[in-house]
Amino acid sequence: MTTSDFLGKGWKFPVATEKDTDYVRIAFSEGEESIRESILIILGTVKGERVMRPDFGCGIHELVFAPNNTSTATMVTIHVKEALLKWEPRIEVLNVSAAPDREEGNRLNVDIEYKIKTINTKRNLVYPFYLESTQG
Repeated sequence: MTTSDFLGKGWKFPVATEKDTDYVRIAFSEGEESIRESILIILGTVKGERVMRPDFGCGIHELVFAPNNTSTATMVTIHVKEALLKWEPRIEVLNVSAAPDREEGNRLNVDIEYKIKTINTKRNLVYPFYLESTQG
C-alpha cells in the first residue's frame, strides 16, 4: 500500500464542484487535506444524524446548551478524543484541549494535535465549538 492509498481521496468538504474543460464535476481532496476534512466531518456530525451509521459522529453536540466552563471543556475534550479514535484510523491523536474563547463568550476553541501515521507528520487543527447562550 502506498502512502497516497493510505491517506485516501474523497469528495471535498464542504462539497464543491470544479470545471474541467467542457463539464463540471465534483471536486476531490486527497492526502493530508482529506484527513483534515474528515476530522471536520466527524466533529460536525451529530450522533444519530446518519441513518445507516447512527453511531457515527461526535458527542459534543449534546453539550450545546451547557455553560462555557471548565467542566464543559473537559467533556468536549473527552468526546472529541473518543470520536477521532473511533472514526479516523489514519491519525494518532496526540493531544486534545478545549478552552473558552476570550472574545466570543459562547465559543470553545478545541485544539487538536495529531500525527498522520504513515508519513509521521504532526498537524494541528483548531475547531470552534459554539454553545447556545443561556443568558437572557
